[in-house]
Amino acid sequence: MARFEEYGTPIEVEDGLRARTRRGSIGSQWWSRRFIDLVESFADTGRLQRGRAYARKGQVVNLRVESHEVTARVQGSVAEPYEVALGIDAIGEADWRRVEDELASRAVFRARLLAGEMPPEIEEVFAGLGLSLFPESAADLHLMCDCPDWGDPCKHAAAVLYLLAEAFDDDPFLILAWNGRTREQLLTALRRAPSREAADPFEIEDEPLTAEGFWAPPSGLARLRDRPPGTPVPPGFILRIAEPPPVKIRRRPLTDVLQPAYEALAETPFTTD
Repeated sequence: MARFEEYGTPIEVEDGLRARTRRGSIGSQWWSRRFIDLVESFADTGRLQRGRAYARKGQVVNLRVESHEVTARVQGSVAEPYEVALGIDAIGEADWRRVEDELASRAVFRARLLAGEMPPEIEEVFAGLGLSLFPESAADLHLMCDCPDWGDPCKHAAAVLYLLAEAFDDDPFLILAWNGRTREQLLTALRRAPSREAADPFEIEDEPLTAEGFWAPPSGLARLRDRPPGTPVPPGFILRIAEPPPVKIRRRPLTDVLQPAYEALAETPFTTD
């Protein structure tokens, strides 16, 4: 039987969390779109539509991302906001160590994550270990709301799902935090883990020295010259991967002071004149 609240006019909220996207799909980055596409593939279309309207109207009072659970309060048509929780199955500590080892063993992943980027291929790393970064079915997403609507999701939970996607736009590391690893925990593990890349790209193989080749340039140098260029390193990359020194300049961390200088050097063209 239909509930009154489902059709009631929601009470307006001052300073509520309002979706930035006023029309069309919500979520602009690949990770937020991936999340919303999965949710929309198995959730009720009508309630999702009403949830989008709530998100755009600013009915969500607050939203907090914690390990394995997102909590929020959503104002409906009754006086007190409803309590909403979005839960996912936990990735255990042992599995997270496997993920960290795998990410640390791939130089490109390690570099991009330490630079604050979320590579799309990260999903493949989780899948290769039998894990999932996003809820892939209704059974993987545990929605709870104390409203009288037994829909799954109700419009209050749907509003939180859409605002969560925009939060992922702002900070992709919230996806990992929801799965049980904060940004600081992951980056610390990547900095400390030894790299397991197969070979040093600048290493030159030893060759026996003979009189025949004494005046000829070593073939190893030719191989080095012909080697394709590597992945460009973002400005200030060393500041991200190294342990920050306990030094402050005018109360600012040394790494923050040096970052603009690294960025300026990266923009300056190099010449041999």
